[in-house]
Amino acid sequence: MHQEKHPQSGETVKVKFKTRHPQLEDVEHEYRIENWWDNIAPQSWMFSDGNPACLIYAMRVAVDDLPLDDEVIYGKIGAFGHLVHISEVVT
Repeated sequence: MHQEKHPQSGETVKVKFKTRHPQLEDVEHEYRIENWWDNIAPQSWMFSDGNPACLIYAMRVAVDDLPLDDEVIYGKIGAFGHLVHISEVVT
């Protein structure tokens, strides 16, 4: 569990997915970071049963071979919330 707020909370960054996100058209998007997921929930995305953002993220973990850890942030693309692994943030 993360004890501190994500250092980029409130910032808009670019994210790039390995493959097309099931809910989005392109692989690169503007993403407004809110915080680490486990600071919002407060639990791992792996145990957030029934949460739509977590369910979609779980599918992406399998398809995109993302790390199975809690280095996951919650933010918005447009009006909708999405989970993104920190490795998907374009630096």
